[in-house]
Amino acid sequence: MKRKIFHIILAVSLLFTISSCNNFGDVNIDPEHITGGGMDFRLLFTGVQVGISGTEWEVWRNGMIYSSTMMQHCASTQSYWNGDKYTYNSGYNSAYWDRYTSTGRNLAEVLNAWKDDETKSNAYQMTRILKVMLFHRMTDMYGDIPYSEAGQGFISNLFYPKYDRQEDIYADMLNELKEAAEALDASKTNTIGGADLIYNGDPVKWKKFACSLMIRLAMRLSKVNPEQAKTWMNTAVAGGIFQGNADNAIIRHDYDSNDSSDAFGKIAVHSDPNAYRLSQTFIDHLKNTQDPRLIYIATVCENPAPSWSTPNFELGDTAYYKQLGMPNGYDELGGETDISKASNWPGNMNNYSVINRYTYGRLDAPTFLITYAQINLLLAEAAHRGWIGGDEESYYTTAVTAAMEQFREYGVAGIPQDQIDGYLKTNPYSTAYALEQINTQYWVVAFMDEYEVFANWRRSGYPVLKPVNYFANATNGTIPRRFTYPESESTANSANYMEAVSRLSDGDRMTSRVWWDKE
Repeated sequence: MKRKIFHIILAVSLLFTISSCNNFGDVNIDPEHITGGGMDFRLLFTGVQVGISGTEWEVWRNGMIYSSTMMQHCASTQSYWNGDKYTYNSGYNSAYWDRYTSTGRNLAEVLNAWKDDETKSNAYQMTRILKVMLFHRMTDMYGDIPYSEAGQGFISNLFYPKYDRQEDIYADMLNELKEAAEALDASKTNTIGGADLIYNGDPVKWKKFACSLMIRLAMRLSKVNPEQAKTWMNTAVAGGIFQGNADNAIIRHDYDSNDSSDAFGKIAVHSDPNAYRLSQTFIDHLKNTQDPRLIYIATVCENPAPSWSTPNFELGDTAYYKQLGMPNGYDELGGETDISKASNWPGNMNNYSVINRYTYGRLDAPTFLITYAQINLLLAEAAHRGWIGGDEESYYTTAVTAAMEQFREYGVAGIPQDQIDGYLKTNPYSTAYALEQINTQYWVVAFMDEYEVFANWRRSGYPVLKPVNYFANATNGTIPRRFTYPESESTANSANYMEAVSRLSDGDRMTSRVWWDKE
């Protein structure tokens, strides 16, 4: 029944997204547009959550093909996995934007429907928080984007939305989180219930979610405005943040390949199971630090090509000593960059590790939007910088412990306390290398949340990754710093697009930096 309800909700929500076009203003008229009494907006609310969790379209392209390989969690010898070698594909760059314009429109309609309805007060505040979740990813990936006028085509006849500056977007998002958290009221009737896939309409949980997301956004300001970062960090802590893994913002999925969400797990074992391997950078780090998470992250399959739906699908061998990462920047073209020329070539592609199929590589693997472990790592950095009270090492220890205990969400026994303690003893916290240690740990903790990994790496500079200088790359051998706008924006919304591009340091290229990404 859970699966049936989920797919009904998903199908209805997608009904209102399939005909939207490529910019946030919805330039064309949608004949299926429904408002007012003809629509149960709880369905759109659910659809927005499903969209934010990630669908196959954009996760395959922006998340796996680009972000996971640029961040050297994964590697690929396939030419269409452009991120491994920094080659350019305009459609893959814009995939997230293309998919999320419809999600943004649905979100705008829910906000418009509930903003003056006192009976939907809590649901409205929850939608404001979802708005921040959606748009903070968008602006982190692209820079200046339509925000204040986004999704307003059918509400205010704003068909050609302006691109707001990222600095202004961040200021508004932080205020949105603060106001929404303060307005949530546990004494009010729960009108959203099961339509909320994250917290079942619990306003106490949503308030913690808002304040914890505020921590993430505040830390993005660490280079461009540390005083504001400090202020918002303290505002978030005072407002009440996650207190344990039970507070994690998670969307759970069904074990069904027709489910368009849980795209990271789906791509790893069903849609593209043989196109990637885990990166040597990642596997070597886990081995060098004797990280007990390795056997929950990696597996070696004799033949990873069969997908989940085929009879000979295999889970592989998770033995610690068998895990081997593939270096980035290689191909199978027979030349100097052929994978057989790699220094650790094992004689067979299938001796390299793939994503563990007991945990992350599952169709029903949960999507973690933001976690207690992530937040405590950011708190450790804030404490190190002197922005908040508390002991930085305690925050760090709490984060590592929570991250290892979090594997229970995959239905496995998880890592026992003695192994957690052993890891922390083998890798003691060092204030001298705090920023590197904290943010390298963040890279491990946020595995398969590749948009967040890409953002935090640009902000912090850690982990230190060795760039790939593959022939015909689009970045002169440097790791990309952003995604490019959809090509259609140059014609569909040309004046606003050109203004936004003029504010980029290197034009609409992957080498330009967003506002908070300073050297």
